[in-house]
Amino acid sequence: EYWLACNEERAAQARFGAVMCCCGPCVMYRRSALASLLDQYESQYFRGKPSDFGEDRHLTILMLKAGFRTEYVPSAIAATVVPNKLGPYLRQQLRWARSTFRDTLLGLRLLPNLNRFLTLDVVGQNLGPLLLALSVLTGLAQLALTGTAPWLAALMIVAMTMIRCSVVALRARQLRFLGFSLHTFINIFLLLPLKAYALCTLS
Repeated sequence: EYWLACNEERAAQARFGAVMCCCGPCVMYRRSALASLLDQYESQYFRGKPSDFGEDRHLTILMLKAGFRTEYVPSAIAATVVPNKLGPYLRQQLRWARSTFRDTLLGLRLLPNLNRFLTLDVVGQNLGPLLLALSVLTGLAQLALTGTAPWLAALMIVAMTMIRCSVVALRARQLRFLGFSLHTFINIFLLLPLKAYALCTLS
């Protein structure tokens, strides 16, 4: 998941002029740039309430609003601590989902000044889970109402997953990335409901 986020998503964004979220443990900022935005960064508010989640994405948005560039450096070496149990993982994903929704709203004014691909990317990040959820709900409705399995929808999801994982495995030259296709089940049965909860409780 981290490899995909950095080496696929951020790398693609950088080709079009701006990384939209510079990950906390993997980022370096010019000191003068950070100092100029420190007051805004330390006083995050959303809908009139203090907000302290997704600080890395929020700081990235502030940097872009101030006119700074954000770049992806593939040769950089960084380390971070990742959740190794389900509970911490879901709490992390909840924070990330809320941050994505919140900072998408805050960053909408930026998009007209950025490359059109970045607008498409931001829209896709937010609409993607919604479209997947609609596909799952439509499939369940078909199963309940007609008694027939939604094979076409299932095959499309499987095909898209395998294509993505195959491309990553080829680029990384590591077959283990094919196993990431199993993450689809986590995405559908755990992360989609969690993202819906994040959106409903966004404050």
